[in-house]
Amino acid sequence: MSIPTLVTERLILRGLSEDDVEVYERHVVDYEVIRYLAATVPWPYPAGGVRTFIREQVLPEQGRDRWVWGLHRKDAEGVIGAIDLWRKGRPENRGFWLGRAFWGQGYMTEAALRVNDFAFEQLGFDRLVFANAVGNRRSHDVKARTGATLIGVLPGAFVDPAHTQQEVWELTRAQWMDWRQAHP
Repeated sequence: MSIPTLVTERLILRGLSEDDVEVYERHVVDYEVIRYLAATVPWPYPAGGVRTFIREQVLPEQGRDRWVWGLHRKDAEGVIGAIDLWRKGRPENRGFWLGRAFWGQGYMTEAALRVNDFAFEQLGFDRLVFANAVGNRRSHDVKARTGATLIGVLPGAFVDPAHTQQEVWELTRAQWMDWRQAHP
């Protein structure tokens, strides 16, 4: 099933497909990118693992209770990262990664804003829960910059075994509408 293409000022968010495998793999198979992802992500990342992930985990659920977009810059070809939205929390409803070459440029904040709009306006979410490893400052900052509230710290397991706790964040529809009015 396909999902809608979302557009921001600098990005096009398109549903992930097997056409994205080569570039996706080039950016995600980097320990600095992957270390803060859930411990269910294998490390070292296996050869062919990205194709298997897209084929077996993303595509069967795409557009049903899961939406996974590849982030594409408008001025260049290829995926630079991905953002994933789930209806059923794990406890989180959204996760993301961004290739190291693109850190610090505001791309993920831009993508997260657009996905939040989609979740609340098109999908009817009442609440989103987000999580990140304690110490993952970039992920923490995306959530803080987009109106979420830090509600607690829980045990967590990540690719980097040094990280054993996760921050849990919440963003309700009412908070989002208020935040959007203040940040058009």
